[in-house]
Amino acid sequence: MAPWKGLVALIEPHYPKGDGCWLAYPLMTMLRVHLMQNWLGYSDPAMEEAPYETTILRQFSGVHLDRISDETTILNFRHLLEKHELAGGIFQVINGYLGDRGLMLRQGTVVDATIIHAPSSTKNKDGKYAP
Repeated sequence: MAPWKGLVALIEPHYPKGDGCWLAYPLMTMLRVHLMQNWLGYSDPAMEEAPYETTILRQFSGVHLDRISDETTILNFRHLLEKHELAGGIFQVINGYLGDRGLMLRQGTVVDATIIHAPSSTKNKDGKYAP
């Protein structure tokens, strides 16, 4: 469990309140997208595409295939954090939370594996390898 309430409280006073602005996504969604982008080292275009390809990223961020944040929205969120100097505070909150538990996060990776049925052996009935 991450310190979501503390992170939201840090950003919420600066987050636009709708009004047809570019941030039509919930703050929690954009925060999670931002964190994944940083942890996984994705560019803005790669972060836009990643949830289409990887279910776990959609689940973590709370986005749906019919409404994934585009690279401009991701960029604008980062600019909002930079303008109000919030990025450092976000990572201080997270590192403090993890540090209190004896943990440290440096970088992440996602492995997307598919399990398929495969024969137990390539040998034929005579015990010889089949071509």
